[in-house]
Amino acid sequence: MEPFIEIHTDGAASGNPGPGGYGIVLKFKHHRKEMSGGFKHTTNNRMELLAVIIALESVSNNDLHVKVFCDSKYVVDAINLKWLQGWRKTGFKNKANVDLWLRFLKIYNPKKHEFIWVKGHASNPENNRCDELAVAASKQPNTVEDIGYDANRNNRLLD
Repeated sequence: MEPFIEIHTDGAASGNPGPGGYGIVLKFKHHRKEMSGGFKHTTNNRMELLAVIIALESVSNNDLHVKVFCDSKYVVDAINLKWLQGWRKTGFKNKANVDLWLRFLKIYNPKKHEFIWVKGHASNPENNRCDELAVAASKQPNTVEDIGYDANRNNRLLD
């Protein structure tokens, strides 16, 4: 079997919108890396999508297959059910998080990236760890502004 990178992601926002964060676990062979970040004011969907983006951006070998395990139906269905293709054709008219979807499209490779939905807050240890990382990051005192959320707040649908 061809080696692949295993990515687990989660996002969180308290209040939605409110303070938020993302958590990532990357695994490849015997290597493991955890990443997280927090924002002062954002949404859960933005953090779910941002976690996937940051994880994919951190992959240095683009020849490897990547399996992304994510508990966000918003993210997984947008990709697997081809909603994203339709949104792109309409110029993302009336869609939320356009800045993040455009960033995602720059790194997304449908031939190499596979998206698998997992039930959140269940018996998946890696998803639970990502949730812990995301929540902890959202509570840090040094969180930053989610510029994309703030810039588009008045011009987007609630997500």
